[in-house]
Amino acid sequence: MNPPPRADPPGQNRPAPYALVRPVRLDLESFARATGTHPELVTRLVALGLLDAERDAGGRLCFPPRQVAVMARIQGLRAGFALNYAALGLVLDLLDRLEVAEASLRSSPQPSAQRSGGRSWTRTA
Repeated sequence: MNPPPRADPPGQNRPAPYALVRPVRLDLESFARATGTHPELVTRLVALGLLDAERDAGGRLCFPPRQVAVMARIQGLRAGFALNYAALGLVLDLLDRLEVAEASLRSSPQPSAQRSGGRSWTRTA
């Protein structure tokens, strides 16, 4: 008896249809400890939409590790500019938009003189 034909050609690896490793997540207490903030403040920032969090099967907040950097940015803006939490959302959104615009300018193949219409930004005469 011959074995059944293979669904994929020999020598080709197919990606696994599911994740083999559980993604790293921080619970509320470990996130608050890592960022030096109180868990109630973290919960408030999640409610305001300033931090992204997911809920685990038990309904507890879980944070991806990249949110630690977001929290550091929030703390720096709050300390440096004395912004309230509502203003922080606006400033964070504007900073994210600036980063996207700068990245697109950096990846653009055109020289800066062509982007500005060939004119200098400052008066030369």
